[in-house]
Amino acid sequence: MKAVGYTQSLPIDDPQALFDFEADKPEPKGRDIRVAVKAISVNPVDFKVRKRAQPPAGDTKILGYDAAGVVDAVGPEVTMFKPGDAVFYAGSILRQGTNAEFHLVDERIVGRKPASLDFTQSAALPLTAITAWELLFDRLGVAPGKSLDARTLLIIGGAGGVGSILIQLARRLTGLTVVATASRPETVTWCEDLGAHAVIDHSKPMKPQIEALKLPPVALIASLTGTEQHYKALADLIAPQSKFGLIDDPAEFSMIAFKNKAVSVHWESMFTRSSFQTPDMIAQHHLLN
Repeated sequence: MKAVGYTQSLPIDDPQALFDFEADKPEPKGRDIRVAVKAISVNPVDFKVRKRAQPPAGDTKILGYDAAGVVDAVGPEVTMFKPGDAVFYAGSILRQGTNAEFHLVDERIVGRKPASLDFTQSAALPLTAITAWELLFDRLGVAPGKSLDARTLLIIGGAGGVGSILIQLARRLTGLTVVATASRPETVTWCEDLGAHAVIDHSKPMKPQIEALKLPPVALIASLTGTEQHYKALADLIAPQSKFGLIDDPAEFSMIAFKNKAVSVHWESMFTRSSFQTPDMIAQHHLLN
């Protein structure tokens, strides 16, 4: 089968940073399904893995996580899918990726492709949507429901992939007040159009902007980008006994900044369930469905 891979972590403008090659068509075992890939998307994790994960000598690493396609074959323990089913998913960070004609994935992290979306649209959703959902409901512990919730959720980086989904989930499925951050006119408008009650500029001091809004206390923060730059300011503005969630990889981050306010800190990684085969791994199947 045709695939795109790399053997060395090289600058992207190097001719060998990524290259086309022929790979063996993988055979499904256990709970794996084999998907004939119709569409993929690219996320920051692709760049991060290529930059810091050197394949073993002689191996070619295939990147790619989000995908949509059609089930081509199934392993002997598969019970939820059959050949011909249209599916979408975000894959596993520990396995070969979706930048190939065919791809193996555990059925427990796969959903049926939405009938209202084509393959390209479907492939754009899983990684960001799962991350946003797990961060809001699993890590920050928000209960779905439209009853009034006297708290404010502050989303740092509201116009990105995860932020765009998170704004919509919080507005449509909770009673929280939703404030997003953005620093350009077009991204401010984007966040407002998605439903944010208010948008502040993270390139300027945030606490005065929050105070001027006179909203319920900021009891939940979703830091999606720039955590290293912003966490001290966020520790200053968050309400006592609140929750702080993050998804990025800050080189500098100290939870001591949150100690005096008894703020709990929560990391979200949507690959955790598949990487560690957690007992609730099938939750991502249910979510995508």
